[in-house]
Amino acid sequence: MPADVKNLKSLIEKEALSRMDFTEELSEEEIYSRIDDALLSHNERKKLSTDEMLRLREEVFYALKKMDILQEFIDDESITEIMINGCDRIFIERDGRVMETGKSFESKQKLEDVIQQIVAGCNRTVNEANPIADARLSSGERVNIVLAPVALNGPIVTIRRFPKEPITMEKLISLGSITREAANFLKKLVEAKYNIFISGGTGSGKTTFLNALSAYIPEDERIITIEDSAELKLLNARNLVRLETRNLNSEGCREITIRDLIKTSLRMRPERIIVGEVRGAEALDMLQAMNTGHDGSLSTGHANSPEDMLSRLETMVLMGMDLPLKAVRAQIASGIDIMVHLSRLRDRSRRVTQISEVMGMENGEIKLKPLYYFEDGGLVRLESLKNTDKWQKVHSEK
Repeated sequence: MPADVKNLKSLIEKEALSRMDFTEELSEEEIYSRIDDALLSHNERKKLSTDEMLRLREEVFYALKKMDILQEFIDDESITEIMINGCDRIFIERDGRVMETGKSFESKQKLEDVIQQIVAGCNRTVNEANPIADARLSSGERVNIVLAPVALNGPIVTIRRFPKEPITMEKLISLGSITREAANFLKKLVEAKYNIFISGGTGSGKTTFLNALSAYIPEDERIITIEDSAELKLLNARNLVRLETRNLNSEGCREITIRDLIKTSLRMRPERIIVGEVRGAEALDMLQAMNTGHDGSLSTGHANSPEDMLSRLETMVLMGMDLPLKAVRAQIASGIDIMVHLSRLRDRSRRVTQISEVMGMENGEIKLKPLYYFEDGGLVRLESLKNTDKWQKVHSEK
């Protein structure tokens, strides 16, 4: 935006604010009316074309009522990620490609105002004393915020957008993310109440896949979802309880962690417990739930492979309690039945690349049996890989 237009926007915004009565709730039409009055009072508007004036009018409205320059990106459903690196660098991801927008906030203060608007909407707090926060927008987008002094070129805001309608397993099949045979296999496992853990790297589609897999849970079962920031959308669930963590805040409200929520969920007569993502000591509580009769539980975690995920789970459990490694591995081996691993490939597609069965313990190690493996651009049953080097390697390690 040229400097003269930016200055005009700032003037109109201030004047429109002076024309508003904040003792009453104004409709969008009334706010636009105040903006129009302010715009018409400035002769500088005559230098703008009709399209530029309409654009300026819309941007002032976004600044007053919504999320300033971010609003157009949030409204654009083709954008999957919005990355704000300070007030003058905004990047977006569209169709798997990251690009700079050329947009910027008027000032650091304006960006900080938007950040406070975001966290206030979901009862979170972020400030210099507590500079990191996870939040969500009212429309469901996941937000991560990092402020100074942690972020040297901050404030940093990352917004992950999700489709308005959850992606179904049928859609994932059509996209080539999973084969119909493998999807039908997983459907039977979910209905049979196998405990399933989904692993994958950042942006591999774990939450999307978890949501699609959850649709196979019978409608009459009582489901409890536990998340840092509520993202899951279980459309077919009738008996659904959604729980979300809470940060410690300045009003004296104590922190409510995933561990707290898992423990209290066990008293809510759950038939299924879905933990959006495990990152730390809560892994122990999740495994204990899986090992105490709450079959059919689902969860996700960050890892580069199913084997790596098992190692990370061991580390997470040890963060919460000092236990012998053998006992930890026994908890994992008896609690989790199936590992599903997702990857983001070089062509930016997201695929299920391995489905493995947890076979229990052998010589103090957790044994995995790969059932489906990504080979030659597709997911196939391991039996069809007997003549490949990859199968021979897996077979020799069993």
